[in-house]
Amino acid sequence: MALSSSLPRSPVPATQRLARWTATSLHAVTGRHWTQRVGAVVLALVLVTLLLTPWIAPFDPARQDLTQRLAGPSAQHWLGTDQLGRDILSRLMYGGRFSVSIAAVTLLLSAVVGTVIGAFSARRGGIVDEVVMRATDLLIAIPDVVVALFLIAAFGTGYGMLIAALTIVGWTPFARLMRGLALEINSREYIEAAEALGCSRTFIVFRHVIPNALRPVLALGFLRFGHKLITVGGLSYLGLGVQPPGSDWGAMLLDAQPYMQRLPLLVLAPGAAIFLTALSVTLIGHGMEVHRKRRTDAT
Repeated sequence: MALSSSLPRSPVPATQRLARWTATSLHAVTGRHWTQRVGAVVLALVLVTLLLTPWIAPFDPARQDLTQRLAGPSAQHWLGTDQLGRDILSRLMYGGRFSVSIAAVTLLLSAVVGTVIGAFSARRGGIVDEVVMRATDLLIAIPDVVVALFLIAAFGTGYGMLIAALTIVGWTPFARLMRGLALEINSREYIEAAEALGCSRTFIVFRHVIPNALRPVLALGFLRFGHKLITVGGLSYLGLGVQPPGSDWGAMLLDAQPYMQRLPLLVLAPGAAIFLTALSVTLIGHGMEVHRKRRTDAT
């Protein structure tokens, strides 16, 4: 054994470790595409606000004060009040918790279901792959809102049905992407080695195929979040989302429609919230895709 290896190493000073960590963090942030940085900042502000809503919201969102109905912005009500005298800012914050959480849950379920189906479809091949792809083409050809409306009209409203409907119509893009990636991954040498060792199809899919395709799937997930958020808002606008006394951004747009000329903030506030949240996540997904393509071209 070499003498140098037996000597104890001197500990790295705390200031030096902090400097290294800071440099690494700054490089990770500055090395990203500008759209990813801007989107991350806006999304962080939105999420922090929604998480702290029970503590920072100025009023109870269901509290009515008919003497203050359709009041404009003031020191007490920063965004004014609605037709029932409820504080718009408080309803916007509490409504965002529902809209964003439903969009996030359905997106996660859609990504998991679509990724697994696409990976197994490519791995199995044959008639199974053909049937899955034709079903995917059929669902993609029909607008998501139409399918969701049919399912909710047939089986009823509610949180569970809304999540199920949006998951059923949302898995297809992930399945198509994952199938294409899996077909390319299945031809690599480590897949052939796993097959030669007698590994099962399930083990190969979850151990080798899906982990090596997570980056593009994650980027697609960020790009699809805005679509999910707008779909949730659209269904709530049609009266198929959250039911009174609850509220979300789509329901706020529906309630504000008769009064939009008298108090435009009733429409502008939830509309801007949907737009900024969807835009921020889309910017992150775009930046991730640009970064991935740069790394692929570099290799």
